[in-house]
Amino acid sequence: MDRSCIFLAIFILLLHDNTLLANISTDQAALLALKSHISSHSNNILARNWSSSVPVCSWIGITCSSHPHRVTALDIFSMQLHGTIPPHLGNLSFLVSLDISDNTFHGDLPLELAHLQRLKSINVTSNNFTRAIPSFLSLLPNLRFVYLSSNQFSGKIPSSISNLTKLQVLRIKINFLQGEIPREIGDLRYLTIIYLQFNNLSGSIPPSIFNITTIQIISFSINTYHYLSNNSLDGVIPPNLEKCRKLQILALAYNDFIGTVPRELANLTALTELRIAALHLEGSTIYP
Repeated sequence: MDRSCIFLAIFILLLHDNTLLANISTDQAALLALKSHISSHSNNILARNWSSSVPVCSWIGITCSSHPHRVTALDIFSMQLHGTIPPHLGNLSFLVSLDISDNTFHGDLPLELAHLQRLKSINVTSNNFTRAIPSFLSLLPNLRFVYLSSNQFSGKIPSSISNLTKLQVLRIKINFLQGEIPREIGDLRYLTIIYLQFNNLSGSIPPSIFNITTIQIISFSINTYHYLSNNSLDGVIPPNLEKCRKLQILALAYNDFIGTVPRELANLTALTELRIAALHLEGSTIYP
């Protein structure tokens, strides 16, 4: 190999190494921006560990991939962190898992999180996030697990949630959501668990939900559903629930359902729990 080829090979290797260094530096800068937005934390843990003098992949709550050398998981749950989420977090372009649950973060989740196109799981449970369910969620095509419970989200469940075609788990209980459940949720063909209880949802539950054959747990307890005669469900618990053959838990308690428990529910052979307390139902059994 002549000298010019050797120099070219060395230049390419150095360029490759500098590119990787720049990428992990970008991740480090994003995480340090997050640290600067945290006003208090338990035992000052991030101040002691998240430091530019320590390799970012050694920081607490951080997981990195080997090739490329990038941050793939940010798991800082239950650390008594108080603060806001900066837009810089959207620069963690290789992030697959984001878990900031069980802290006291507040404000909005920034729109820049839409850049996290590899994200599969987002968990912001038990914080103080407000306003509407973030619109950027519908722009993350690889999302499988969405945990938004125990916050202060308000407004309606966006119909654009149907864009999450790989979604398996949707948990948004204990918020201040209003309005009807969008019928588009029935398009989520891989959905296994949906928790919507303890909100202010009203209106009819769309029959399309009961066509999701993968569903295992449905919980709508403690809402304000009202079924009227001019709706397709005609005031009763929908008998087409029997299509959900994998259903294990059905929680409908503390609503305004009327009529009887459909006999068709006896066909749900995987069902282990049926929660129908405090409903306006007649009869005492679903069996013939």
